[in-house]
Amino acid sequence: MTANREGQPVPEVTFHTRQGAEWADRTSKEIFANRTVVVFSLPGAFTPTCSSTHVPRYNQFAPAFRKAGVDEIICMSVNDAFVMNEWQEDQHAGDITFIPDGNGEFTEKMGLLVNKDAIGFGRRSWRYSMLVRNGIIEKMFIEPQEPGDPFKVSDADTMLSYLAPNAEKPLDVTLFSRKGCPHCVRVKTALTSAGIRFEELVLNKEYTDTTLRAVAGSTSVPQVFINGKHIGGADATEAWLKSRKAK
Repeated sequence: MTANREGQPVPEVTFHTRQGAEWADRTSKEIFANRTVVVFSLPGAFTPTCSSTHVPRYNQFAPAFRKAGVDEIICMSVNDAFVMNEWQEDQHAGDITFIPDGNGEFTEKMGLLVNKDAIGFGRRSWRYSMLVRNGIIEKMFIEPQEPGDPFKVSDADTMLSYLAPNAEKPLDVTLFSRKGCPHCVRVKTALTSAGIRFEELVLNKEYTDTTLRAVAGSTSVPQVFINGKHIGGADATEAWLKSRKAK
């Protein structure tokens, strides 16, 4: 791998993407010129760390990045357009643009194309992230050259901390609910009105009352958890929101 490319322009290449049933080429100039763009590149679509952590966290942080002035968040991988589109759909990552670097041309010009023959991947991207302003690379976070697939610095938290050190990070919110529950609707409305995104788990669809007893010590719904803390039901959640607003 080559040295850090901070202060240099991004490589000029043409990416062959798919929009619907048609090919749609995008050039580096179209993506980066006169814009602020965050890019994170990873070894492969549908791979464990990429799917479980790297992509979901950037997608979750998308509103915070937009608030900090980022025009687009790009996930890049040395995969073809069909694979990248399917992966984006599988990840429910609508706030991220998935760009296929199918031939590895951009990654190679970045000096970050590596040999993954040992695991049957061929040539792939080393994991990294970068902030690009008007086509110039301002900051790069390149994973250390260690065996395996290190994931220590190219994450969304690190990039947001660099870009906007005082930005409030999105909350991790999970709502246990059931279909037809009026108090569940009440909580969802309150969270949405407060601008708080949440993940909803529905009884007998994603979980059973056994799980609810195990994690919340209760079988009543809704049950809300925020940043690892059990908040409780509708009244408790509304009280929590009220106290948060008062701060």
